[in-house]
Amino acid sequence: MRNLDEEKYKRAAEKVKEIKGFYSNLVSYVLVNAFLVFINLTYSPEYYWFIFPMIGWGIGILIHGFTVFGNRWIFSKEWEEKQIKKYMDKDKH
Repeated sequence: MRNLDEEKYKRAAEKVKEIKGFYSNLVSYVLVNAFLVFINLTYSPEYYWFIFPMIGWGIGILIHGFTVFGNRWIFSKEWEEKQIKKYMDKDKH
């Protein structure tokens, strides 16, 4: 039984690590691209080159998201059920 709990813990910890990595990537994407937009509009506003790294990295973000979350969306029915169960379990304690 203990080995099963340890295995569950390892899988859960790995999943949390993957999700954390995705959100770190997403935050980097937003911050870096905001900076690129600022530089572009400040120094060469006649040509919007910032769109190219934004699209390329955005595709990477989408792929990363599908890798981490699978083919379901974040706010799927399954997500709702997990959240309901989580809050119900919190009320028990």
